[in-house]
Amino acid sequence: MNITARDASIDAPVLAKSERASLHRPFNRPLLRAAVLGAGTMGSRIAAHLANAGLPVLLLDIVPPDAPANDPAQRNRFAMQALEALKTAKPAALFDFSLTRLISVGNFEDDLSQLGQCDWIVEAVAENLAIKQSLLREIAPHLSDQAIVTTNTSGLPVAEIAAQMPAEFQRRWFGAHFFNPPRYMRLVELIATQQTDPALVERIAEFCDKHLGKTVVRAKDTPNFIANRIGTFVMLNTCRLMQAQNLTIEEVDALTGTAIGWPKTGTFRLADLVGVDVLGHVAKNFSQQAAKIGDERTDVRLPDFLTAMLERKWLGDKTKQGFYKKDRDADGKELRLVLDWKTLEYHPAARAKFPELEIAKNIEGVGERIRTLLNDDPRKSKAAAFYWPMLTELWTYAANRIPEIADDIVAIDRAMQAGFNWELGPFAMWDAAGVPETVAKMRAEGRPISVNVEKLLAAGHRSWYRDDPTVASGKLFFDPIQGSYKPVTIPAGTATVELFKKSHGVVKKNPGASLVDLGDGIAAIEFHTKMNAIGGDIVQFITQTLHPGSAAVADFEAFVISGDAANFSVGANIMQLLLAMQDEEWDDIDQEIRAFQGMTAAIKFCPRPVIVAPFGMCLGGGTEVCLHAARRQAHAELYMGLVETGVGLVPGGGGCKEMVLRAINGAGPKGTGGRGETVELGDAIKSAFEMIAMAKVTTSVTEACGLGFLNSGDGTTMNRDRLLLDAKTRARTLADAGYAPAVRRTDILAPGDNILATLKLGVYLMRQGGYISDHDVKVANHVAHVLCGGNVLRGTKLTEQTFLDLEREAFLSLCGEKKTQERIAFTLKTGKPLRN
Repeated sequence: MNITARDASIDAPVLAKSERASLHRPFNRPLLRAAVLGAGTMGSRIAAHLANAGLPVLLLDIVPPDAPANDPAQRNRFAMQALEALKTAKPAALFDFSLTRLISVGNFEDDLSQLGQCDWIVEAVAENLAIKQSLLREIAPHLSDQAIVTTNTSGLPVAEIAAQMPAEFQRRWFGAHFFNPPRYMRLVELIATQQTDPALVERIAEFCDKHLGKTVVRAKDTPNFIANRIGTFVMLNTCRLMQAQNLTIEEVDALTGTAIGWPKTGTFRLADLVGVDVLGHVAKNFSQQAAKIGDERTDVRLPDFLTAMLERKWLGDKTKQGFYKKDRDADGKELRLVLDWKTLEYHPAARAKFPELEIAKNIEGVGERIRTLLNDDPRKSKAAAFYWPMLTELWTYAANRIPEIADDIVAIDRAMQAGFNWELGPFAMWDAAGVPETVAKMRAEGRPISVNVEKLLAAGHRSWYRDDPTVASGKLFFDPIQGSYKPVTIPAGTATVELFKKSHGVVKKNPGASLVDLGDGIAAIEFHTKMNAIGGDIVQFITQTLHPGSAAVADFEAFVISGDAANFSVGANIMQLLLAMQDEEWDDIDQEIRAFQGMTAAIKFCPRPVIVAPFGMCLGGGTEVCLHAARRQAHAELYMGLVETGVGLVPGGGGCKEMVLRAINGAGPKGTGGRGETVELGDAIKSAFEMIAMAKVTTSVTEACGLGFLNSGDGTTMNRDRLLLDAKTRARTLADAGYAPAVRRTDILAPGDNILATLKLGVYLMRQGGYISDHDVKVANHVAHVLCGGNVLRGTKLTEQTFLDLEREAFLSLCGEKKTQERIAFTLKTGKPLRN
């Protein structure tokens, strides 16, 4: 499989010092090895993500005080324990457990000499200035004279940490601040000092962007940098408002979640996930520095209840209790408890009830939701009474930070989007709420108004951002320093479908999908249903667009199926299916299955190459779309699976058929397979059966490769923002190579009845052991029947259509089962599978 995020070999050799010296020049060669100093939560997970990118990593920590001098295993115990913990980390820190082979461990006393082989050293020890300064003095003699050294401090002055080091060291020193968990949080803040060589910052920026998949934001060397400065203010101000308005932890988490485009964790569940101690550290740093640097909000400080939590070591998930904790009742049933901030006692968590939030759920766009919530009367709406001061104070605070913490509003918005997973940054949120209207209301109430927003309005403007299709990003931003609009810049190689809509236009569309001109003879098919569920509109659109005689096939040389949403597709629209089942419209269902199979066939046999670029959740029918493409260009964070058995069905759009073909072709699931190894047919069919019958979902692109969804001809993109153009490039390459479309197979050798009998025996034993239900047996046997080509002799020649007919018959049969209908209804209601 082509990993486009990694150019250098992952098996970097150990080099002699003279050889290393020659490799250290010039700077533009790929990084060959990294080191992480400190094997705590952040350090070990940074090491894991470097390994995800294919980079060998040295992970060092202190020697345990009780370790014998002649026992290397004991002396490396802390680092080794961190490495073992990565294998069970939740959420998973590694794309695949096998990547631990790239992480070697050691300690600060015995292994500093190995740093000479490392190009990038990441300091991630305790947030203590003296400790960090001491460590830098210890490692300096062992470093290559070209090694880049960065600190992961979340707020200590970057320049001060290395102030005692030689000038040459300071030239190669700057901040590279990752966010927890490093694999999933997209932000890396790069903080240069006055002594830092800009070329070195650019080198790490490029690596973080292309190889680690990060949004890189340049921050200034100010307390807590950008995201933590704004985020800490929001957290502490939220605590202040919670106390002033007598709200509960659950209520605040409901208010500060998806309703305003923030993570569903809300404020306090997120604090538990990140670590209450981390929050406490940045909050204390914020409070200590606020007066010194002229921060106007010295009234916002760490509340007493949070200080008490720190003293009691209630640090969140890492200590199994924080703002929330889990317990069990007398019957052993799990309970979710929440902290009462007034008494510091836990009680069963209750769902917060806000009628305004229930109404807001039906509003699709976050901007419209914010406007609606703010338009409620604070005297009558508990939610509005909270949102108005919380949001307006956030906007004023953020506006006052220009140019203190960043040069422009774009850096702040990007930092909050990538570092805190906000859907909109504070300035984009302000635009959504209406800048002139909110400022007028703030002024009427006597609230402070930022001088920077005054400049915006005085210049006759109404928003921080404005559209402009003539610039690469499609947007301008207002620069309060210059008093004018400037283009929003985006890294070369990044793009969205939305940008191409504005610059090249939409060729055609229906309620489910659009065809967008990407330029250079390539077009994109984008889904735009809720959760990109595949219904009749999408099926019809793809089938008609990719038909050999269509205008699109005549006008374009290749196609990309992708989009800008959070998830590629959650699969077929099972709500429509359930309604048809309940009305017993069997002929209609039969036609819908045939149409879906026709759509996937149109993808596979299109005379032009079709590249599918999946990302996020790619389930059921979404996976079937991928399996039929000429190639796949997948985002690294890919949660892919044929999950139909979870609702009592089988894949009906060619998913089973395609997995059979992969098994027969010797590229079926096997450990880290999917890369062309030859495996026994029975083993390959069994693995495919287990994957489908158990509705397995991958946790990364690496697992997707291992399960056979991706193969050696497919590619991976680490940075989501680069996925579309990477897929476009792949499509252009295939078209230029003289693409020959797939031919319908009529000579598929059936796995046959012996393998079918083996699979059914396994199902029987699972039932006898009480692991599965009777309905699971029925569903699994249908899967086995399809995968084996029916009850035929091994080697019987079958066509692709035969397998499609078997899928359709099994799917229809299960649609008539009451227990399947119960499963679908339960999943639609709860989002969870039902085992009945």
